[in-house]
Amino acid sequence: MLEPENVEQGRRNLAETLRQLRKAAGLSGERLAARTAMSQSKISRIESGRTLPTVADVERILTALEVPAEAREELLSLTRTVNVEYTSLRSSARVGIWRSQAEIKALSESSAVVRQFLPAIPSGLLQSAEYARAVLTPGIEGRPARDVDRAVRARLDAQGVLNDEWRRFHFVLTEQAVRLKRAPAPVMADQLRHLASVAERPNTDVAILPSSTLVEASPLNIFVIYDARLVTVETFAGSVVLRDYRDISYHLNVFEHFRARSLRFSQ
Repeated sequence: MLEPENVEQGRRNLAETLRQLRKAAGLSGERLAARTAMSQSKISRIESGRTLPTVADVERILTALEVPAEAREELLSLTRTVNVEYTSLRSSARVGIWRSQAEIKALSESSAVVRQFLPAIPSGLLQSAEYARAVLTPGIEGRPARDVDRAVRARLDAQGVLNDEWRRFHFVLTEQAVRLKRAPAPVMADQLRHLASVAERPNTDVAILPSSTLVEASPLNIFVIYDARLVTVETFAGSVVLRDYRDISYHLNVFEHFRARSLRFSQ
């Protein structure tokens, strides 16, 4: 995976190349906008680097400019690369882990439908205060230090997005995610009560994938899908953001595969 500075350079290169291709084709921004059914302002933002185009955006632009196949594939490959964003756990800890909670809140507040697949533990939106404290407290050597109190407050604050009933939240947890003892027994019991309480919300669908259920995919990692525009994937060392529509479509299929085999609280 490319380092962040290389990704940023790649984004600048992509913007400049698209601008040069348009000029070489003898088209104004307005003409290209008309051919691609985009707004002229969006074309301008893409070419100036202020807006990162999706793979679909670039495909439409390259088709409109009649770019040859070989150059087209190179630019699409670059677009897929720069649409992947990686943030390490250490860099998050340096700027404050609470900032990550604020970013999650902002993503949720800008989405109509949020889907979370949780094979390990309940997500921050589903956590009680003491359970969140247990999860956010470093317990393994090498895990970055963090301001736990501030991170817990930010996580609980992010849960306010669940109060917007026009948004829909779909959570699929494996049985292991519910059973894993990440805190003392009283905290775990309270966490289960909290999970059941969240499941009663009219805009929230909570489903549990039983360990005995036959599945055709492996529950490898946590991922969250925001509408159909981006996916965040969590690893031990950090998180990855995917914006390629093919990656989003694949994760939507994986999510529905597990959800269809899960038991819902409302059933």
